[in-house]
Amino acid sequence: MKLVLLGVSGAGKGTQAKNIIKRYNLEHISTGAILREHIRQKTPIGLKIRDGMDAGQLVDDDLIISIVKEIVAQPELKNGYILDGFPRTLEQAQEFNNFERIDLAVYVKVDDKIVIDRLTGRLECDTCAQMYHVKSFPPKVEGVCDHCGHKLVQREDDKAETVKERLRIFHELTDPVIDYYKQLGTLFTVSGEGDADIVTSAIIEQLDSLV
Repeated sequence: MKLVLLGVSGAGKGTQAKNIIKRYNLEHISTGAILREHIRQKTPIGLKIRDGMDAGQLVDDDLIISIVKEIVAQPELKNGYILDGFPRTLEQAQEFNNFERIDLAVYVKVDDKIVIDRLTGRLECDTCAQMYHVKSFPPKVEGVCDHCGHKLVQREDDKAETVKERLRIFHELTDPVIDYYKQLGTLFTVSGEGDADIVTSAIIEQLDSLV
């Protein structure tokens, strides 16, 4: 089973991906995590994309397409995967469709106001990358990671101004991707505003109909 997971950052895609891969024995490919690791390690790719990502901008189409093309060709993905964070533009979706065919695109839809609240409240450990939220998942000690005891920080791309810019870009560039998969007949839309387990159940019900 090959899946694409669509939705703005903060829609809960990461949580849903973790639940889905366990049930169907799939690999989770998070392009956002891959790109942030490049930035963390200061690779040539990381140095190239760092400033743009911090400002909420999308990575160049050709670059991200080449990265994804290389990843999905790996033999360990033979059992299938869920691709989280790609495609984000119509060009990416069309080019991806030229070398890979998916079974379903799952769109986790969340109101913009909820996304802003979720993202601006996120905190990340600057050492182990464990994520927290000041309201829904606070650390036991304020500002300190439960796992490794290091400092928690707000990512540059989670600041209010950046989040609003990312939402604007999403609606401008990724809404056409959603329409594209709808036209192909491979789109499933689920509300991501409720309890995470309820969202997972709705997705699983749809996926079970495919297997």
